[in-house]
Amino acid sequence: MFNEIEDGIEWRGSHQVVRAQAWGPDGIRVRAGLSVLREDLPGALVEPRVPTTATVTVEADRAVLTNGALTLEIDDAGMLRFLDASGDELLAEERAHFWWPGPRAYTSTGHGYYRIEQRFRAYDGEKLFGLGQHTHGLLDQKGAVVDLVQRNAEVTIPFMVSSRGYGLLWNSPATGRVELADNGTRWVSDSARQIDYWVTAGDGPAEVMSNYADVTGHAPELPEFASGFWQCRLRYKTQDELMEVAREYKRRGLPLSVIVSDFFHWTHLGDWKFDPAEWPDPKAMVEELREMGVELMVSVWPSVSPLSENYDEMLARGYLVATEQGPPVHADWADKGVDAQVQVSFYDPTNPDARAYVWDKVRRNYHDLGIRVWWLDACEPELKPGHPENLRYHVGPGTEVGNIYPAEHARGFHEGMLAAGEPEVITLCRSAWAGSQRHGAALWSGDIPATFDSLRTQIRAGLNVAMSGIPWWTTDIGGFHGGDQESPEYRELLVRWFQYGVFCPLFRLHGFREPFVDALHPDMSGGPNEVWSYGEEVYPLLRDMLFLRERLRPYVMEQMRAAHERGLPPMRPLFVDFPDDPRAWEAEDAFLFGPDVLVAPVTELGARSRRVYLPEGSTWVDPWSGAVHAGGAEIMLDAPLERVPVLVRGGADVPIVS
Repeated sequence: MFNEIEDGIEWRGSHQVVRAQAWGPDGIRVRAGLSVLREDLPGALVEPRVPTTATVTVEADRAVLTNGALTLEIDDAGMLRFLDASGDELLAEERAHFWWPGPRAYTSTGHGYYRIEQRFRAYDGEKLFGLGQHTHGLLDQKGAVVDLVQRNAEVTIPFMVSSRGYGLLWNSPATGRVELADNGTRWVSDSARQIDYWVTAGDGPAEVMSNYADVTGHAPELPEFASGFWQCRLRYKTQDELMEVAREYKRRGLPLSVIVSDFFHWTHLGDWKFDPAEWPDPKAMVEELREMGVELMVSVWPSVSPLSENYDEMLARGYLVATEQGPPVHADWADKGVDAQVQVSFYDPTNPDARAYVWDKVRRNYHDLGIRVWWLDACEPELKPGHPENLRYHVGPGTEVGNIYPAEHARGFHEGMLAAGEPEVITLCRSAWAGSQRHGAALWSGDIPATFDSLRTQIRAGLNVAMSGIPWWTTDIGGFHGGDQESPEYRELLVRWFQYGVFCPLFRLHGFREPFVDALHPDMSGGPNEVWSYGEEVYPLLRDMLFLRERLRPYVMEQMRAAHERGLPPMRPLFVDFPDDPRAWEAEDAFLFGPDVLVAPVTELGARSRRVYLPEGSTWVDPWSGAVHAGGAEIMLDAPLERVPVLVRGGADVPIVS
């Protein structure tokens, strides 16, 4: 039943085959299927940059594979059990029933595809983090059922970190779900051909995430300009309108690093070029902005209107995502020149020729003008209706491979930029998958409400993104849907969100502010969303925070280098730095920004103080008052509206106060 293979073991029994191989530091990759295993299925794993130190022992009734701190035992029935360096169980398969099914189940969906289940044992007190970005408002996701499907504001990254000392990547882009129940953990793929997952062990969450980065790819170094302030609103309708805003920032002496030309700047969806009627000289615009020290970010959607000059060629070449039934139509959307919505298609980034085609258009129409920052909006892709089972990609059916779309889309821009001689790449994406970080993908939290409840949700969502291996993340400061500039309540929300945004990896103001104008028409726009748009009482507070971020930029870049080198996200839960403090694992509404800043966002209207737990093992200093607090205790932190609610680790020199 056992065969020793290179760096691993293969077990066979009753048509099943299980292959386990050492993969990266302290990691083991497991693949399982019926009769044969395929090598051509897409996934997130890359060849690890650190050699393995595998040892294999095969006996009559069991086989043992050890790679660094992780050991895998396989018994003669093919049951798997993972152990740490001390021999304690980290994770083990568990049968659903003593007879059938076992820990792995394959139910045919036809033509060699199966509804696949992989079941593991549940453990009392276990906490689970990561799994991408979700709107359920949970940090610890034990007890949740999480869909494995890409949607606006719901981002599937199937990697989780356990409080028991392991990390697990479900290395399949198939749609499905993971059930983190009290009676077991079950991973489900709706229709796929085999199981593929990777497990690692580490001395604390930071080591687990470092191991994960080694096998899925490290984020590149963040471009220096990206650490500053990004200005955006629903959209600037013309070149003159955008430049007026940029010049006003300069006139007021306000720091600005990036400004955005959002959607409908194009002639038609899928032309990937400026409309000359509204943007007559984009090259001159880019040059003037760069003289100000500002980069222009351009929104590039993956959808193609039948009115586009590229549609017929892309259709003929097979560059659009195919459908199992019906024409290759995936959503309806507004386009210029027509009063009704049109039926648009998405291009297929899993096809390398399609990626190259789209990049060539982007290069000619944007990059050759000097543009080097990309907003990859609607890249889930935004299907309407959301039926991935009707899609067929270059690399397989939608149910088997659909979740990989945003990663492959970002890959096309990453490869294109490097080929064009650009050493620094950053794309702002609305969706991501495991490994997106290696392509320079930054994630933002999608089209979210403009409410205090939404702000509370973002804190937990962002921390789970960090635990999913994506170090570059942000939100629409103030929320996307709504926001009345004249409302005192909304102005307070904006200030509190701005205070939170200063300590996000990327610092970006965006939103569809009131008054709304025709949300499904090319002339759509929203109210103003610049820092001076919210009244004379709010403006000086926002201005001070812009300069606070400027003072912090050297510290931010230091954390970004750690993300690049070690896979350690700059924004992270308290337990990452304090894994031996049990209460640090309970803190859900505060976080660390780098090792030295503890951020405690205020998320209640009218609140002027809040409770915050200080991790044990350090003293913490209030930079505003100079008060020193011992760790291992909860304090009431003063938080007047004009004060960013943070504490600094004792002995650290972080310029919070000017």
